[in-house]
Amino acid sequence: MRWLMRKCSTCGRYTLRKDLCPYCGSPLITPHPPRFSPEDKYLKYRYKLKKDAGQIPE
Repeated sequence: MRWLMRKCSTCGRYTLRKDLCPYCGSPLITPHPPRFSPEDKYLKYRYKLKKDAGQIPE
């Protein structure tokens, strides 16, 4: 299944277009979160990266 909804990276509006925002012309991103898996083999690396960036309190 492909995601159809897109979100503008600048103005934050949602659209179904696939290339540029029809309101401001900025690139679009997919607003859906990545799928979660309990057997995630990269979890420790993402956790360490967020901890080093200060997004997770120590």
